[in-house]
Amino acid sequence: MHNPGHRFQAQDRLADGAQYIAGRLTKGTSGRTHAVVNPATGEEVYTYELASTVDVDAAVAAAREAFPGWSGATPGERSDALHRFAAVLAERAEEFAQAESLQCGKPLKLTREFDVPGTIDNTAFFAGAARHLQGQSAGEYSGDHTSYVRREPIGVVGSIAPWNYPLQMAAWKILPAIAAGNTIVLKPAELTPLTSLLFAEAATEAGIPDGVINIVTGLGKEAGEHLVGHPDVAMTSFTGSTAVGKRVAEIATSTVKRLHLELGGKAPFVVFDDADLEAAVNGAVAGSLINTGQDCTAATRAYVQRPLYEEFVAKTAALMASVRVGDPFAPDTDLGPLISHAQRDRVAGFVDRARGYARVVTGGAAPQGDLKSGAFYAPTLVADAAQDSEIVQAEIFGPVLVVLPFDTDDEGIALANDTPYGLAASAWSRDVYRAGRATREIKAGCVWVNDHIPIISEMPHGGYKASGFGKDMSAYSFEEYTQIKHVMFDNTAVARKDWHRTIFGDRP
Repeated sequence: MHNPGHRFQAQDRLADGAQYIAGRLTKGTSGRTHAVVNPATGEEVYTYELASTVDVDAAVAAAREAFPGWSGATPGERSDALHRFAAVLAERAEEFAQAESLQCGKPLKLTREFDVPGTIDNTAFFAGAARHLQGQSAGEYSGDHTSYVRREPIGVVGSIAPWNYPLQMAAWKILPAIAAGNTIVLKPAELTPLTSLLFAEAATEAGIPDGVINIVTGLGKEAGEHLVGHPDVAMTSFTGSTAVGKRVAEIATSTVKRLHLELGGKAPFVVFDDADLEAAVNGAVAGSLINTGQDCTAATRAYVQRPLYEEFVAKTAALMASVRVGDPFAPDTDLGPLISHAQRDRVAGFVDRARGYARVVTGGAAPQGDLKSGAFYAPTLVADAAQDSEIVQAEIFGPVLVVLPFDTDDEGIALANDTPYGLAASAWSRDVYRAGRATREIKAGCVWVNDHIPIISEMPHGGYKASGFGKDMSAYSFEEYTQIKHVMFDNTAVARKDWHRTIFGDRP
């Protein structure tokens, strides 16, 4: 393993603390510390003081103070600031890539080519979108009045982001909120705060006013729940597990907040018998192993029509076995570690229990040798599990793909829909009508055809069913972060309206 000591470029700056409030870094006041651990080596790379409820209150107060000025800025002014922000991110791209790989264990080629460019593109997209925050055109719908719709910012947004894509999730929370004129307090996962802090710091460097973006890094039970329940927070946006999402919803609804939830997933990968088998095999390996499988849209359940089933299993297992697991900073590494040893052990538990009712075709173990100190787990393919088994129904969040056969198209689509989740899915077929049916009938917020995973800033991301509600990215995200106001002008200048007779007097 490479020595990571020199890679964390912001180490000296972040010595001031892991809270970013009113434009400056500061230390938490909980009296407890937490370490960021490189999951590839088990080494601590950054230790910081956790946020307390006092720090959350300070961040919310800073956001509330900044709200009148930021919400009162013109769309053009907010757009210009976001364009400058995108430029700063582009200049510091390598710093962000290195920090993200260090805290998450992602291969550097993934952070350089996916996480960081995607975040820069998101920022540029919302810079443009800020100028197109529009309501419905004016119209005389009653005959005597002119109506129009205003879209107004909500206020202070309190958001909670997960550890699997710390930089991208911070961007997905922050960018539409501030483009719409809101201010925000973001709580990143305590495991991975580095790039969220750098993101806020870059915003200040770009000239976004102090207090518009604030970061509090603390535990969910203390800082997170206090943020969600804070009386001065008008909206909560949460990305994470469905179980924690339910708790967030309980707190948010008790204070009548706007709520946006992006929760778990168990994406089906449906391969019809006319599919391009090589394309499907490549797509299954890439779609299941991205980010070491720690992706809520990752392919987790491959349903393969019986004529292709055995060949799909054999080819997918062979390709998985060729994936290079290793040091995230090595140029030839394909797959890094899981986020922690606890997560590695959780994934291993699913696979070990599945041995009693299914076939582990490849993988199913933690690598030894030079990798034994890290949270690594081999790419794993499981076949022949029952549809109602744990490994098919539960979200594993690791480099594990389970493959099941189906006979008819009706059965394949029914199996794809047979979990509580509905975040993403894919259908593989050369028949446009067959694929079209799958896109209509699979209940998921995104359905790919002959691919699995790509996302773009212009299109929305969000789920059905237990995967939550609301959209990240795209112009649709403004529906989450704006209030709709109907404005109605009387055009008659008549003092006594005809409808008044329904309340007092008689018709004139």
